[in-house]
Amino acid sequence: MNTGSNESAEAVAPVGGAEPEPALGSRAPQYVQARRALHLSWQVGVFIVGLAVVVAGIIMLPLPGPGWLVIFGGMAIWATEFVWAQLVLRWTKRKVTEAAQRALDPKVRRRNIILTTIGLVIVAVLVAVYVWKFGITMPWKIKE
Repeated sequence: MNTGSNESAEAVAPVGGAEPEPALGSRAPQYVQARRALHLSWQVGVFIVGLAVVVAGIIMLPLPGPGWLVIFGGMAIWATEFVWAQLVLRWTKRKVTEAAQRALDPKVRRRNIILTTIGLVIVAVLVAVYVWKFGITMPWKIKE
């Protein structure tokens, strides 16, 4: 089984003047990497811990809690050992950075403000119609 964790430590070329990304590969200590059985057990342990964190994050998605944050934390745990997780995290970071740059664009901000305002007006009108039609009854005045 080749997990790609023993690749050479080369820095990725910077894109657009950004700082170079760290090299792909295992972050295990050298004495662990030097022994095949120990390194394999290290990888299994990292995978199990990362899996537990990712599953906890998936459980938190419909429940109260920072689900996506915990899922990305589990991916970061996996990224300490597995190249595929490092590549997924780099792709995610790049997409989030691009989305943040797009959100700062004045045209996009103006559009978002207009859409938010229209949405709030629609919600206010719906609440006003509901109150006009059914009124407001305080919980302590409800008759059974």
